[in-house]
Amino acid sequence: MKNDILIPHLFRTEYRKIVSVLCRKFGLEQFEVAEDIASETFLVAMHSWGIEGAPPNPAGWLYEVAKNKAKNHLHRNAIFNEKVAPVLADQTAECDSEIDLSPEHIADSQLRMMFAICDPAIAAASQIALSLRILCGFGVGEIADAFGTTKEVINKRLTRAKEKLRSQKVSFEMPDNAVLSGRLDTVLLTIYLLFNEGYYSQSQHKTLRREMCFDAMRLCLMLVENALTNKPKVNALLALMCFHASRFDARLSDSGELILYEEQETSSWNSDLISKGMYFLNQAQNGSQLSRYHIEAGIAFWHTQREGTPAKWEQILHLYNHLLQINYSPVAALNRTYALYKAKGAQKAITEAEKLDIEHDYFYFLLLGELYSTIDGARAAGYLQEALKLARTETEKLAVKKKLSR
Repeated sequence: MKNDILIPHLFRTEYRKIVSVLCRKFGLEQFEVAEDIASETFLVAMHSWGIEGAPPNPAGWLYEVAKNKAKNHLHRNAIFNEKVAPVLADQTAECDSEIDLSPEHIADSQLRMMFAICDPAIAAASQIALSLRILCGFGVGEIADAFGTTKEVINKRLTRAKEKLRSQKVSFEMPDNAVLSGRLDTVLLTIYLLFNEGYYSQSQHKTLRREMCFDAMRLCLMLVENALTNKPKVNALLALMCFHASRFDARLSDSGELILYEEQETSSWNSDLISKGMYFLNQAQNGSQLSRYHIEAGIAFWHTQREGTPAKWEQILHLYNHLLQINYSPVAALNRTYALYKAKGAQKAITEAEKLDIEHDYFYFLLLGELYSTIDGARAAGYLQEALKLARTETEKLAVKKKLSR
């Protein structure tokens, strides 16, 4: 793999590990120091590998450089003399000057970082921004694109979030059982929103950003693999993401055009991810609590069933009815209307759609165009024209133009 591909790839996979371990070592008040050391490590790699070529074990090479830089920091910085040295004298195993970058320590440090970032003291938007930056290795420009804002705004969010970590003296320890469940809900919501941002992306002129979705799945898998956080709702969220991810290849054409669900080639669905989704959905049945993730995973499961029978859409409609009762959202209401259309016909769906209080929404007008397509061609075209005006990516525009051409 060439350096211009290898180094960005490693930045996305290894940066978070180095920062998490160093934050665990130095404390969250030294967040910037950890980031600087990780960034400098990759800068050294760019220069060194550009001359000598990549080493046989690139990740191991990065860890070694990061460890040496961290040791140098401990020994030369005033913080070492004033704060770290007295602790080192305590002779405890946790406080030696070695930097532990073993797989177990890395995994545990990333999990702790996840919970620290999702501390209630930090605003929700800043939690996601900091998760994208630290846990997913996104650049500030990429995060700005994901939020549809500027680098300056994102930099302010990141700065405020880090300041909160310092000022609130947020612990890098895993929460105790008394607060774990509530904090876990925040962590799951952050992962869920991260996946959705990738699945319905408006950034970089892409409708689907797979790497963002897979980062969300990786974070959720870390929760499943830890005994403290392996809860039914965690498995349900991972099942939901597996089912959605199974249709990635069928969702976009080779030219990048969005392919609507009814037109997807089912042979392109990933059967391995569907099987994994079913496994995690089965694991999610172990508890007594029914979360929104359970219901949405059930809906996503039915979307992986290839036969478009009325019974299938009746099941999906039933699940949407339940979802709206426990967690109403305009998006869910809109999706329920489509399920109603498939189960009961266009006329009933139109009646329900026109009751929805949704304005200036691309998918709303796209749905109305679909519903009226066999009833009133002129109205269908009018709604599709509205959808075209609201389309934010080229793939969305292509999907509307294709419907209009029919």
